[in-house]
Amino acid sequence: MRRSPLPLAVGALVLAAAACAPAPESTSAASAPAGSGAASPACTPDTLPLTTSGTLTIGTDKPAYEPWFKNDDPSNGQGFESAVAYAVAGKLGFTKDQVAWTVVPFDSSFAPGPKQFDFDVNQISITPERKKAVDFSQGYYEVKQGVVALEKSKFASATTLAELKDAKIGVQAATTAFQAVRDLIKPSADPSVFNQQVDAVNALKNHQIDAIVVDLPTAFYVTAAQVEGSKIVGQFAASSGTPEEFGLLFQKGSGLVSCVDKAIGELKSSGELATIESQWLTASAGAPELK
Repeated sequence: MRRSPLPLAVGALVLAAAACAPAPESTSAASAPAGSGAASPACTPDTLPLTTSGTLTIGTDKPAYEPWFKNDDPSNGQGFESAVAYAVAGKLGFTKDQVAWTVVPFDSSFAPGPKQFDFDVNQISITPERKKAVDFSQGYYEVKQGVVALEKSKFASATTLAELKDAKIGVQAATTAFQAVRDLIKPSADPSVFNQQVDAVNALKNHQIDAIVVDLPTAFYVTAAQVEGSKIVGQFAASSGTPEEFGLLFQKGSGLVSCVDKAIGELKSSGELATIESQWLTASAGAPELK
């Protein structure tokens, strides 16, 4: 996923949980409290190799768009990725005032070289190519599919996948959306396939199709910046293929990865991560789950 420079922009679980080794004294934080939510005794502020001693420095782009952040302010804890970042920080034992944010342009985040952050959160898809230059946590978000229709369409009020069966649906060729439509919506007529996403968008604008299916981050972008009078009908998870996932990004060789993986694992097992996703990417974002 590549982030768009416009509002509401668009973009396999690694379950490694190896023990975190203490950082050398020259890079460890000084006497910061561990906090009750620490992932383990080894993964605490005073043992982690931090960019700035005693502070967890998190990078993201500016502007920081909704629904990933709220009011262009990553530090307020609102929006999906801000909430995830603070939940991870809490598991590592950091209080909110021990977290600092720094601006990192999207493309710069996964470029080779040293980083001025501990991790970056910015709708960055985990890919083999990017992993050559940087490290990733296990995925914190599995990208869903989003259905976009014109607000006046009879399909705009659909609440189930079955209600979309008779819709003429457009998809981009060679995408997970194409397979998801065939496997889960199972439309009466084969979906219209377009070489480029913009072609599908134009077909929707011109009423040549009833809806398009794209990944959810793209759906936010389409409704905000590409198709006036459109809405996200809902979202659903693909049933086959390798899911696209967003991961927290680290400098190559970072000693923080295993500790952050533990924190994300705990947030998943406790249900907290699912709750954050439901709050910020389903309820407040107006993208209900389609079953």
